[in-house]
Amino acid sequence: MRKPGVFRRLNRILNWIIAGLVLVMLLFVAVFVYDSTRPAISVLMINHWIRGKPVDRQWIPLADVSPRLIDSVVMSEDGQFCSHNGVDWHQLQDVMDDPDGPARGASTITMQVARNLFLWNGRSFIRKGLEIPLALLVDALWSKKHILEVYLNIAEWGDGIFGAEAAARHDFNKRAAQLTTREAALLATALPNPFLRNPAKPSRNHRYLAEINTARTRDAAEWTTCLR
Repeated sequence: MRKPGVFRRLNRILNWIIAGLVLVMLLFVAVFVYDSTRPAISVLMINHWIRGKPVDRQWIPLADVSPRLIDSVVMSEDGQFCSHNGVDWHQLQDVMDDPDGPARGASTITMQVARNLFLWNGRSFIRKGLEIPLALLVDALWSKKHILEVYLNIAEWGDGIFGAEAAARHDFNKRAAQLTTREAALLATALPNPFLRNPAKPSRNHRYLAEINTARTRDAAEWTTCLR
């Protein structure tokens, strides 16, 4: 006769499997809903509203974003955006082999979208472990253009300033469609830390990063074929 402990263990395993399947279904539904819902709302926006802080975000379609900003952001944040399946496995492996681990990043644009829509801020293996399958799911269900459109509308460019349109108006008093090459580069290179890098008043280091970004965007057409 089997011991009661065996049945308890089997029951526990079955419960975990069911919970996993339910979670996968919920994530699938959530990604599908965000694919058909405009505008998407990020966790950071919700956090601002909960704390009573203002949110400046004006959703615009990708077609209304300057191609200069699109190229600058892709070349700055995720040069392999068009070729990977949501996760840059080579870069991720390099980071995992590094003693600093997740602290150095390796997040693709798709992973950032998944995190900003469904997860929390912070650097940990747990969050990264959830971020990766979510990014794969997003890449499987959404087009590359839609992923970038969502990213450019939920990225935080300052305290309560979300999206390219709000950032362009706040920093340069113009629409995102009207950005110059220099302005686009300054906005793109501010994204890793918009609280320390001000596109309207860039530091010497920020200007230097923008110049490097501008040089890289000269070959952007080769890396952004999925967005043309």
